[in-house]
Amino acid sequence: MSVQQHGGKGFSPSLMALAVCLASAQAAFAADAEAPAATLELGATQISGEQQLGETTEGTQSYTTGAMKTATKLPLTMRETPQAVTVITRQRMDDQAMTSINDVVNATPGLFLNYSNGPGRQSYTSRGFDIDNLMYDGIPSGYSGSSVGAQPNLAMFDRVEVVRGATGLVTGAGNPSAAINLVRKRPLDEQKVTLTGAAGSWDDYRGELDASSPLNDSGTWRGRVVTSYRDANSFIDKAENTHGLFYAVTEADLSEDTTLTLGFSNQKDKTNYFWGSSMVGQDGHHLDLPRSYNPGTDWENKDQEINTVFAELRQRLANDWKLQVNANYAEQNALFSGSYQSRWVNNTLARTVYQAAHDENQAGVDAFASGPFQAFGRTHELVVGASRRIYDMTTHNYSPYDTNWPLTAGKPDFVHTTDDRTVTTQDGLYVTTRLSLADPLKLILGGRLDWYDYDAHGSNTGDYKVTRNLTRYAGLIYELDDHHSVYVSYSDIFTPQSDKDTSGNPLKPIVGKNYEVGIKGEYLGGALNASLALFRIDQENRAVGVTVANCPQAACSEASGEIRSQGIDFELQGALTENWQVGGGYTYARTHTIKDEANPQKVNKQFDTDTPEHLFKLTTRYNFQGPLEKLRVGGNISWQSRMYNDLKLADGSYYRLEQGAYAVTDLMAGYKVNDNLDLQLNANNIFDRRYYTTIANSVSYGGDAYGNPRNMMLTAKYSF
Repeated sequence: MSVQQHGGKGFSPSLMALAVCLASAQAAFAADAEAPAATLELGATQISGEQQLGETTEGTQSYTTGAMKTATKLPLTMRETPQAVTVITRQRMDDQAMTSINDVVNATPGLFLNYSNGPGRQSYTSRGFDIDNLMYDGIPSGYSGSSVGAQPNLAMFDRVEVVRGATGLVTGAGNPSAAINLVRKRPLDEQKVTLTGAAGSWDDYRGELDASSPLNDSGTWRGRVVTSYRDANSFIDKAENTHGLFYAVTEADLSEDTTLTLGFSNQKDKTNYFWGSSMVGQDGHHLDLPRSYNPGTDWENKDQEINTVFAELRQRLANDWKLQVNANYAEQNALFSGSYQSRWVNNTLARTVYQAAHDENQAGVDAFASGPFQAFGRTHELVVGASRRIYDMTTHNYSPYDTNWPLTAGKPDFVHTTDDRTVTTQDGLYVTTRLSLADPLKLILGGRLDWYDYDAHGSNTGDYKVTRNLTRYAGLIYELDDHHSVYVSYSDIFTPQSDKDTSGNPLKPIVGKNYEVGIKGEYLGGALNASLALFRIDQENRAVGVTVANCPQAACSEASGEIRSQGIDFELQGALTENWQVGGGYTYARTHTIKDEANPQKVNKQFDTDTPEHLFKLTTRYNFQGPLEKLRVGGNISWQSRMYNDLKLADGSYYRLEQGAYAVTDLMAGYKVNDNLDLQLNANNIFDRRYYTTIANSVSYGGDAYGNPRNMMLTAKYSF
């Protein structure tokens, strides 16, 4: 397989793979239409026109789910949800040997894994905007790749639900990018223990224990424990990382109508390669260094520990109504000591050195009641809820923060100097209803009121409040037939800013609108879902840097920027046949500036050039039958369009640094030795494609980082 670096030529293998999948899907649809009474069996779950998959994905062997609440709090199928949605199921995580949220982002259509902050400070983008919230069981949690940016360990999650576009109805403040909701594993009804061992390239070793059991004879009290430890080197010289996890959860049926869940997790991550990437030449060109080159030092360290406690209460009420209360509290302690190569002073190669410690506390609670109601002779649905979230971050600063540290010098003698603290509180009230206007026509209306309070102490002083901000949501879904629906949706956008104007006051919030229109298909009783959407996002009041003579802080800005993102989103996920699962999609998102009074030359230009406009991702798994029934095979292919940055050189001219379009292909083969033992081999980047995951945006500091070369992972799983 040959893939060209520049242009779109690398897309053809992906299109061929997609065409094969769609042809098979069409045949499956035709067979389904001819035999409507037939059923599709996925593990322990039987799918037919009368019985669909549930929300939990563990044990279904499926690449899709029956219902998800992330978009509106209503338990809707994908076809009933008027936005582009994806679920990364437990089966898909296992097939692709995923271990962290980074792997999920890499596999999810429309999401881009961005390493522009450094190889260990990843950020996630969708539709041209950074994702600034991760959700845990529906509770938003602030996320910043340029700050602590922990990577949740996937061993403790059943699935990851993703809603692309604005999600202010459930998250309140946030960018119109996507909501990533990680749903934790719950105790099983039966006793089961799974031991997992994995060994891969570059001395990558992982062990995992997952044990679940009823804790009393009646089964009304259940428990589950998951532990995981990974010790890995890297293709980067002397780069090492470790990941440890302990997760415990218990669930009790307090009565026939009341269920209480309590849980705790402890995650420890450590790496010595997280900040500095490789430099480019002073003329702007890639230096094309060996992929094993390590631009860092042996004293660098990123050490994080996160302790989380959570609770969930589910109460069944009269007339099919339900009450649910979720609470989550997490403490993260992190110490970062790092450096990167730079040319800040006299264009001479040196190091920038830095150390900081972070104490991050996040608390969230969400309570809502949901159920049906009667009006105008029809049955409708209603959700009423309230939420509160607190983000409390203290940063302990150290000296020196030196931008001209000699290359040959050792670790600086860091000394604690000052502390900065920010506390953000957000209270919200929300209501959502799904109105049955006619048998084929449903209208979803939602509204949310938020009280937002930002307090900053230390070097970044300044308080900021927003009172009763209203976020509106609307979605109209029309069923064309038993398998297809068309929809249109709208949502407001609300994102507070900490940038300050020339008087030292925080800028007013970013506001905007999110529009989406599409068609969705549901086949084989919900075992296969397809969607095609067009979207447009408009943002106003974005901070734009301005130059003034007497700026009262480090930088001054004005709220004059307007950004527009628009494009297309296609996805297919689920079962093509009884033994063939597929998940993938194509996204085009053009994000450009439509107003910038301070920099008019940026108008109609791409907003973020080192984020690709085109993304294509496809994964599949096939289980053989007959004599080869113990064998399964699968693979993934991902393609993205070019990225570039225009670098300003010392003489004032510019050089365009590029990473052309490229594709990466992975393969998987698994063999079920017996009812207890399963073996699986994952081979990644099988053609050993050489590419940059991120490219520099300046000649003054490093930004080039290579993607992983060809590598293997062998996994053995023993269950009893």
